[in-house]
Amino acid sequence: MKETEIRAVNTIRCLSADIVQKAKSGHPGMPMGMAGVAFLLFAKLMRHNPQNPKWFNRDRLLHLCGYEKMTMSELKSFRQWGSLTAGHPEYMPDAGIEITTGPLGQGIANAVGLAMAAKYTAAYFNESGFPLVTHKTFVIAGDGCMQEGISGEACSLAGHLKLDNLFVIYDSNSITIDGSTSLSFSEDVVMRYRAYGWHTVVYNGDTEDISAVEAKLRSEMEKQDKPVLFVFPSVIGYGSPNKAGTKDVHGSPLGDEELKLTKQNWAWIPIASFNIPAEVHDYFNGIKSRLQKTEADWEQLLEKYRQSFPEKHAQFISGAKPSAEAFSKALPVFDSGEMATRSASGKVLDAVMPLFPMIVGGSADLTPSNNTRFKDVQDFMPDNYKGRYIRYGVREHAMAAINNGISVHGLTRAYGATFLCFSDYARPAIRLAAFVSLSVGVYRYARQYRTGRGRSYSSAGRASGSIACDTRTACLAPGGCKRNRLCMADDFNR
Repeated sequence: MKETEIRAVNTIRCLSADIVQKAKSGHPGMPMGMAGVAFLLFAKLMRHNPQNPKWFNRDRLLHLCGYEKMTMSELKSFRQWGSLTAGHPEYMPDAGIEITTGPLGQGIANAVGLAMAAKYTAAYFNESGFPLVTHKTFVIAGDGCMQEGISGEACSLAGHLKLDNLFVIYDSNSITIDGSTSLSFSEDVVMRYRAYGWHTVVYNGDTEDISAVEAKLRSEMEKQDKPVLFVFPSVIGYGSPNKAGTKDVHGSPLGDEELKLTKQNWAWIPIASFNIPAEVHDYFNGIKSRLQKTEADWEQLLEKYRQSFPEKHAQFISGAKPSAEAFSKALPVFDSGEMATRSASGKVLDAVMPLFPMIVGGSADLTPSNNTRFKDVQDFMPDNYKGRYIRYGVREHAMAAINNGISVHGLTRAYGATFLCFSDYARPAIRLAAFVSLSVGVYRYARQYRTGRGRSYSSAGRASGSIACDTRTACLAPGGCKRNRLCMADDFNR
C-alpha cells in the first residue's frame, strides 16, 4: 500500500477521534477500527460521484459522507444544535446520507429495500446492451445490528430473494457499550446467515494490510445469486494504547491525553486537531476526477438509451407517473352503503396501479385479508424481479423498514399492509419514515379485536365502523363504548 494511502486511512482515524473529542460525545472506536475498509469503499471499490451525490446509478452505502456539503466547519460542529453532522446521520441525499437509520438494525433492513428497488428498476429499464441500472448496496453493520431482531427478519428475506447486489460488511469487533459481546451474544452469526441463504466469508488476514483486504473484498464482490456477508474482525479503537479493544472507546471520547498518545502511535505529525495533510487532500481530489468520469460514461449510455428507447427513457426521467387527469379518471366511484374498506381499497388498487409502474409493495402474510394484491400483478421473486408484489412473510417490522429503503432509492415507492394491532411491530420504522417525510405508500390496516369469549370482529368489515357487541367487546362505534367501558376504540375515534 502506498504511503499516501496509509496517511489517508490515518487521516480518517484522526478526524473521527478529533470530532468526538471536540463534541465530548460520540463513538470514536468504530471509525478508528474500520477506517481502512471505509477508505477502500470510498476510494477504490464503490461507483459514485462526490460532485453529484444523487447520481442514480451510484453504489449505495449506509452511511457514506464525503461530499462538499460536509465541510470542515460542519465536522467541528458534530452533535451541535443546527449542524448537519448529527450524532446519528440523518437523511440528506445531497450530502451522501442515503437514509436516517436511527436505531440499530434499521439500516441493514433499509439496505434490503434499496437492493430490492435496484433489482426491480434494473428488470424494468435495462435492455440488451443497455445496462442502465447496475449498482450495488453496501452496508457496514456491527454486533448490535446483528443482535437486533429486525436484521434477522430482513436478511432472511434477502437470502430468500437471492439479492446478490447486497454486500454487508460485518464489523465484528466483539464490543458493545456494556462490554464484551460474550456477556449476551454467543451465537454463530456466520452459520445463521448461511441458513438464510447468504454467501459468507470471514476475513482471516491482517486487518491493517489494506491491499490484502482490498483483494479479498474485490473477489467477494463478484459473487452471484446470493447476498454477501463479509465478516471483518476489526479492533475497536485501533491505535489507542490504553483503550483499543475495550468498551471504553465504544461510546466515549478518548480524552485529551489518550488522543495525544494515539496520534503518536500513528506517527501523526503535527498532533494538532483536524489536520488533513496536503498529500491526502490532493489524493482525494484525484479520486474525484476518476469518479466524475464514471458518471460521465454512464450519462453517455443514458443518451444512447434515449435514442433507442425514447418511451422508457421518458419514464426513467419522469418517474413513470401518470397525469393528474389520468389518475382521477381511473379512480372508481362507489355507491353509498356498506362495503368493507379493505374491499374498497383493493378495488382502488386494481384501478390505479397499472398507472404507477414504479410502485411496489405487498402485505405481511395477510394478502387475502388486506386485499393488497391487485389484478394481474406478478410476485417479486428471484426468478422474476419484474414482479411488483412483495411477499414479506410474517415480518411486519422488516416490511416497514424495507419499504423505507425502497422509497428512498430514487424512482420507486412502496406500500405495505397488516392488521392494525400488528402495526406495533412495525412502529419504529414507520416513525422514522415520518421523521424524514419519506414518500412511503399508504399502509393498509385492518382493525381486528377478539372478545373474551374468543369471537373475532374486524372494523374493516363494515364501512360504517359499527360492529356487533357484547359486554366484553372492544367497541368501535363512533364516540366510543356506550357502556362507558375503557377500550382501544377510544384512541382510534379520537
